Amino acid sequence: MAVKHSLIVPCYNEEGNVEKFLEVTKKAMLGYTDNYEIVFVNDGSRDETPLKLRKLFEENKDVKIKVVNFSRNFGKEAAMYAGFTQASGDYVTIIDADLQQDPSYAVQMGRLLDENPDCDMVAAFQQQRKEGKFISSCKTMFYKAINKMTEVDFISDASDFRTMRRSVVETILALPEYHRFSKGIFSWVGYNTTAIPYEVRQRESGETKWNFIKLLKYALDGIIAYTDMPLKLPVYTGGAMGIISVLVFISVLLADIFVADYSAAVGYASALVLFVGAVICVFLGIMGYYVGKIHTQVKERPIYIAKEILSYEND
Repeated sequence: MAVKHSLIVPCYNEEGNVEKFLEVTKKAMLGYTDNYEIVFVNDGSRDETPLKLRKLFEENKDVKIKVVNFSRNFGKEAAMYAGFTQASGDYVTIIDADLQQDPSYAVQMGRLLDENPDCDMVAAFQQQRKEGKFISSCKTMFYKAINKMTEVDFISDASDFRTMRRSVVETILALPEYHRFSKGIFSWVGYNTTAIPYEVRQRESGETKWNFIKLLKYALDGIIAYTDMPLKLPVYTGGAMGIISVLVFISVLLADIFVADYSAAVGYASALVLFVGAVICVFLGIMGYYVGKIHTQVKERPIYIAKEILSYEND
């Protein structure tokens, strides 16, 4: 019998959460379906997470469990992709192991798909963010910026926490890109998507793996992956700089003619040269970023390496 619902659970240093996650998931699934599976993806954890996952696999034969152990840390995007390759359910949910995303919402999303045949994917978004104002403002600005720069629509404040039909999963697996930005992929593939709010809970154990620097890098990766607008900026900026440089040249020339001491004008011109040099370096860096992504992609290396796969199907 085909599996009705698969839960993909990326794990990185979640030794204090995986057991509780399984317990909460079992309770959430009662009355919904007993035909579900949980795909834990251990993303190169450095704590006892691999041992805890093996124990869960060996001691919980009443639940369909799969465990994918990476050979090293490949990142959450790779972990989600690995989960897609292993998930066999008609519905597939991506959910974090730290229980900030309650498994009961996965049930809610599954029921919504049951009741709406035309809906292909349900995305959960945070109706009320619990981060600091600065981080929340940065995320809001990111969604506004990327929606203006790209041809696909990103659901504001939507996370990777979502449930999709098998057809969506198969489409995502057909995309071969190495540098994956799943929020963009979910939007790019299309399909009918419904958004529902969810309330973020406190982490059951451990600390968040995200900080401002990682979030900034993640945002830049998303922009680079889904728009070439940064590559067009040098053209616009170059035109503006050309006009400004002509105006400065004229001002220096006039100062030389009408003012005995034109050192101030020369100073302004020198400052402009330095500024233009800095802008050029920034744009070279942007182009280098794109070239670096291309360089990695053409190597065609695997998105992840699985050191070990434990599956109820092999028992």
